[in-house]
Amino acid sequence: MRFLKAREGDVTKAHKMLVDCLKWRVENDIDNMLAKPVVPVERYRAIRDSQLIGLSGYSYEGNPVFAVGVGLSTFDQASVHYYVQSHIQINEYRDRVILPAATKKYGRHVSKCIKVLDMTGLKLSALNHIKLMTIISSIDDLNYPEKTLTYYIVNAPYVFSACWKVVKPLLQERTRMKVQVLSGCGQDDLLKIMDYSSLPHFCRKRSSGSSKDLNNNSDNCFSLDHPFHQQLYNYIKQQSLVRQQAEPQKQGSVHVTLPEDANEEDIAKILESELQKFDNLGRCPESLKDLRISDDRN
Repeated sequence: MRFLKAREGDVTKAHKMLVDCLKWRVENDIDNMLAKPVVPVERYRAIRDSQLIGLSGYSYEGNPVFAVGVGLSTFDQASVHYYVQSHIQINEYRDRVILPAATKKYGRHVSKCIKVLDMTGLKLSALNHIKLMTIISSIDDLNYPEKTLTYYIVNAPYVFSACWKVVKPLLQERTRMKVQVLSGCGQDDLLKIMDYSSLPHFCRKRSSGSSKDLNNNSDNCFSLDHPFHQQLYNYIKQQSLVRQQAEPQKQGSVHVTLPEDANEEDIAKILESELQKFDNLGRCPESLKDLRISDDRN
């Protein structure tokens, strides 16, 4: 249904879009993306400090509210590969963990999120990141269609209109129609769809409105120390551990010595005895169904 909506009900185009998406997932091993932690943790922290995104709360309807610090994201602490990997991991975590949990909590099917884009600190130099932004927006448009209900733009400076003219043509028409530019920090408008505790920190009038000023604040959902990022990172580490344990062990060759006068019955018993040594190698020691998100930060 999402792919049909993304292609305005055209079955042929929607089918091609879906098949292309499946090919993309296979070719890039997306199903295992949440088992590939960015290491060391210092590199991941650098990514979080330069690619500002986080989960601030939920709307009254149960839609997760993702905050994105567009203006203050520098994308200068890692290669494009790591920024794209991080973005895809957040998408996958949203779809596999956040949305199902919201569906259960709110008692209704929740399949979309809300994104609040903070333009604090936006400069024309941000257009230097147009290649990376195009890659990320294309991934979302082509492989995660209809996952965002609305994009709210807040704290927009005067240069926003110039940047928007460049970025707007790169977006799908359906995506452009979901963009709403709010006045100031957007608090008054956003409080109509979520409570104060779910507002991103840069939307609260009591703060300076700046993402940068609150980098060390526990309320700052961009920080790696925020519960959302701690749970996400721990989840990825746990998935990686389970995946390693589930992989078959390499044993090399097996040598079996047989007596010269052994008959068929003796040979069968000897081989059976040797094979029993490998009886448990194909078993996964841990089950994914028992996996839990840990709050342990160590």
